[in-house]
Amino acid sequence: MQIKDLDFALNAIQWINVKEDPNDLDSASLWRFADPAFVAEYPGVLRAIRDAGFTATMLEVLDTQTLQNYEAMIKDAGLKVAPGYVQVPLASEHGGRLERGTFSRIHWFDSVRRKAEESNYMGLSRIFLAAEVNQQAIRWQHPAVGHDFSQDRLDELTDLIDEAVDVLNAEGVRPGLHNHVGTWIETEAEYEHVLNSIDASRLGAAFDIGHLEWAGIDAQATLAKWGDRVQDLHLKDLDLGIARQTREEGLAYERATDLGLYKEPGLGDLDLPGILSALPDGFGGWIIIEVDRASMDPVESAHHTARWVREASAA
Repeated sequence: MQIKDLDFALNAIQWINVKEDPNDLDSASLWRFADPAFVAEYPGVLRAIRDAGFTATMLEVLDTQTLQNYEAMIKDAGLKVAPGYVQVPLASEHGGRLERGTFSRIHWFDSVRRKAEESNYMGLSRIFLAAEVNQQAIRWQHPAVGHDFSQDRLDELTDLIDEAVDVLNAEGVRPGLHNHVGTWIETEAEYEHVLNSIDASRLGAAFDIGHLEWAGIDAQATLAKWGDRVQDLHLKDLDLGIARQTREEGLAYERATDLGLYKEPGLGDLDLPGILSALPDGFGGWIIIEVDRASMDPVESAHHTARWVREASAA
């Protein structure tokens, strides 16, 4: 697959995942999407994404806005939207297992229904589906190595994902399984267990290239192996030295981020064009670029990233 034939979008995450004091690694990490004040800043961020040269951004409706308000912001910015993201929490981490058909189990997927509604409203028929990012779980402190693996836990999560897939499919939205370091689906064995347990007609694959490599998984080989199920991707560049340090020394997720694990495309160690070349001919999904922690001003980061896309597409 040639890069010039791919569709790229930019996640707004370099404006979202920031330090309270950018000059102090030990200052608090902020997640701006959760800040009620961010809704006023969001239109400017979207315009900055467009001005950098991107035509699309990842679907991300804030809890503090309506679908209509979000749609208006996207239109005002002159952008399209690429598939959004839904998380499936593990019930046993939040009070106990849930039996199918019970009141509590049915309501467990209310947030999934909301994401299906958002996708349909914005004209999208695919979504990234991942295990919940739970920063209180032990794996967040011991990421990228499959820490504290439990087959029983994985089976419980697979069962919940299976039902989430049904909820999404019923609304005309096809999910792609997404691997995420620090969650209960981060290793090759874990995402392959889920993919092999749920039929390809119901669940695709939507890998995160950076999270594969952070966990020591060959991303190019993964795309080649699962190419018939890959529907969309998240694309990250990494400092592989910090990735190895995380696995070998047990750095916590947040510490690895603070030390500079994430890089703008072309500034890290991954051969991103080589990895993307493993996509099958005719691939029609989105490549959503994420710079989870910018190494420069967010606007400058977006412009650098857009230049990388242009240069990689021309190569």
